[in-house]
Amino acid sequence: QVQVVESGGGLVQPGGSLRLSCAASGIIFSTNVMGWYRQAPGKQREVVATINSGDSKNYADSVKGRFTISRDNAKNMVYLQMNSLKPEDTAVYYCNVKGSELLGQYDSWGPGTQVTVSS
Repeated sequence: QVQVVESGGGLVQPGGSLRLSCAASGIIFSTNVMGWYRQAPGKQREVVATINSGDSKNYADSVKGRFTISRDNAKNMVYLQMNSLKPEDTAVYYCNVKGSELLGQYDSWGPGTQVTVSS
């Protein structure tokens, strides 16, 4: 069973920056698509950014030019650098990792980390 845990959330003022980290652990054979999602109060969970094993990246229109996703394959980690944060970025941010492990394919979510952008 692959476990995923996020870190790096917190309170930041508008215009500020935060860096989220996500670590996947277990008997992992490969990590294919790694991504960040977020869910604001009263809204559905939405994709923020994804990165595949070939390092191809996709971003939500709302974060393009401000957020950068990256990964460290050797450590099974994915990061989200968030710059120029806005109050509307406030949400719980979730990490998702898909790949293969000892028992087959996996699709694992972390418990989430709160990001609050407020003055």
